Amino acid sequence: MQALVRMNLSFHTRKAYQRDLLQFTVFLSCKSVGLQQVSHHTLRQFAAQRIEVDRISSSSLQRELSAVRSFADWLVEQEIIAQNFALDFAIQRPNRPLPGMLDAEIMPQILDQAAPEKERDAQLWCRDKAILELFYSSGLRLSELAKLTLAQLDLARGLVSVVGKGNKTRVVPVGSKAIEALQAWLQLRSSWVASEEDAIFVSERSGKGLSTRQIERRVSLQAERAGISQHLHPHLLRHCFASHLLASSGDLRAVQELLGHADISTTQIYTHLDFEHLAKVYDSAHPRARKKSS
Repeated sequence: MQALVRMNLSFHTRKAYQRDLLQFTVFLSCKSVGLQQVSHHTLRQFAAQRIEVDRISSSSLQRELSAVRSFADWLVEQEIIAQNFALDFAIQRPNRPLPGMLDAEIMPQILDQAAPEKERDAQLWCRDKAILELFYSSGLRLSELAKLTLAQLDLARGLVSVVGKGNKTRVVPVGSKAIEALQAWLQLRSSWVASEEDAIFVSERSGKGLSTRQIERRVSLQAERAGISQHLHPHLLRHCFASHLLASSGDLRAVQELLGHADISTTQIYTHLDFEHLAKVYDSAHPRARKKSS
C-alpha cells in the first residue's frame, strides 16, 4: 500500500498496519461509506463490530485505531480528506494487568544455583546464566536481548547499547554480576559460534543466534531447575528489574530511561510497591511515626 510506504514506518509495522487497515477498509466497503464520509459515528460502529461481533481484544482494537489514525493523517497530507476523522476519537482503555512478581530474595536462588554436573549441561548453564543476569541487570526486552551483537556490548565500561522500539537506541548499565557471567560465556562462545556470526547468544548446535522462543524456553527451564514454581519468562525478569530498582531508589524517571519507555505513564505500572514496604519506609523515615527509644 503506497500510503504505508509514505508513512515512514518500519517493515514489520507496515505489515501490521496493512492487516489492521484491511479490516477498516473492508468495513467501510460493506457499509458503502467513502473516506470523505467517515465520522466518529462510523468509527463507533467499526469499534462495536470488532469487539462484539469479531471478538477481538480491546488492545487489538486500540492498535487498529492507531493504524486508522495514522492513515487518516496521511490522507490529510495528500489532501484526500479535509481533516483527520479519527483525531479525537478514543475508546476507554482497560486497566493494564500487572505482570507477576518475584521477591528480590528469590532471584539469587535462580542466578546463583550450582552448575549441572554434566559438561554439556554446565556449558548451557554458562550461557543461560549470562542471559538471566543480563535480563535482570539491565531490564532488556526479549527482542532486544535476542538481537544483541558483540559490537553493542562494552564490558570494560559496563554498558550495553540497545536498539528498542521505534529503532530508538539507549545505553544501559550492566551490573558486575552480569559482567562476570558474560565474560565466562564469551570465552565459551568462541568454540560454539558459526563463522561471521555476531549474535552474543548462540545455539550450541547451530552456532547461530538464539531465537526469542529458544531464549524463553531456556529461561523457564533454568527457573524450574532452581526449584521455582512460578513460571519465569523474560518479561517477568524485566518487571523484577524495574520493580526492585524502583523500590530501592524511588526514582521513576531513571527507571523510565532504563526501560526505554517513551511515556512515563507506561513506567507507572511498575510502581505497585507492596504496602508492607511502604509502611516500613514510613515508620523509619517519618518523624511522627518513630517510636521513642526506651
